[in-house]
Amino acid sequence: MQLLALATPSKRRQGGRIQSSPALLWFLCALAGVLGRGSGCPSVCVCNSTDVDCSGRGLLSVPALNLPPGSRALLLPNNRLSVLPADAFSNASSLERLDLSNNFLDNLPAALFRDLANLTELVLRNNSLTVLDRDLFQGLTQLRRLDLSLNGLSAVPLGLLDDQSGLNWLSLATNRLHALERAAFEPLANLQYLQLGGNPWECDCNLRDFKHWIEWLLYRGGRLDAVECTLPKDLRGRDIRGVPVEIRGSPQPSESAPAADAAAPAPDCVRQRYRPVSVRRAIGTVVIAGVVCGIVCIMMVAAAAYGCIYASLMAKYQRELKKRQPLMGDGDADGDAEEKQISSVA
Repeated sequence: MQLLALATPSKRRQGGRIQSSPALLWFLCALAGVLGRGSGCPSVCVCNSTDVDCSGRGLLSVPALNLPPGSRALLLPNNRLSVLPADAFSNASSLERLDLSNNFLDNLPAALFRDLANLTELVLRNNSLTVLDRDLFQGLTQLRRLDLSLNGLSAVPLGLLDDQSGLNWLSLATNRLHALERAAFEPLANLQYLQLGGNPWECDCNLRDFKHWIEWLLYRGGRLDAVECTLPKDLRGRDIRGVPVEIRGSPQPSESAPAADAAAPAPDCVRQRYRPVSVRRAIGTVVIAGVVCGIVCIMMVAAAAYGCIYASLMAKYQRELKKRQPLMGDGDADGDAEEKQISSVA
């Protein structure tokens, strides 16, 4: 009743005008403040029924969050965020989309997203990320889209994507990736689209296992943008999907290398240097021709040996025949006619 009494306008007539009570004005201001705090919309943001939009505000830190009921998206792109505390999103468990693109983030705490179990889309595009903690996305089992493009990542650590079996869209485009581990991507059983363009790929044997995984992704209906080789020079500009499996290995250490480097074990993936298809076919033709020529030569040698042996045997046989024939003029006139006939026949 007292609250109703305070809420009832108190009017008094003074000089022909109706004036409001100061107590009423104070009450209305206090009520507006309470309602404002209850809504939870940060003063620098614009809120609607589902989105909290804090983009382009020049923010250096994430504002205190007590999001309005029903909030599903928090938009923080185009600010000046560089460091985020581990509990920056501890009161935002209802979020399904978080956009942190176009900031200056270079190091994210491992527990930064631990309270965002309902998150389905995370955008970290165009920041300064060079290293990701392997536990950074742990617990984000509902994640479907992950954008890590336009950063400075040189590797994807093993275990980073272990909880993202439901991920169907991933972008790692325009980073500093030159090779990737196949085991880091094998948990992505439902991945449908992968962006890897704009990276300095080294198409050597270190990339061979990941190439096999790419082929498996394409076989089951996935999509992939261009993955062009930067090194070696003879493969520059080639799409890795068109590079044969016999891609070249890592170079051997030079003789002028320090002793410590020379003592280090050589890469176990060293293979024969890649040759263009035409060269490999030419080598195959030469090998086949050499084998055929070798067989022909062996047959010719065998035929020549057989001919020599046959000629030798025939010569010996002729010599034996000559020894058995009587010398002309030395035969006995009274010899047996039958013996002469046999000799003549022989």
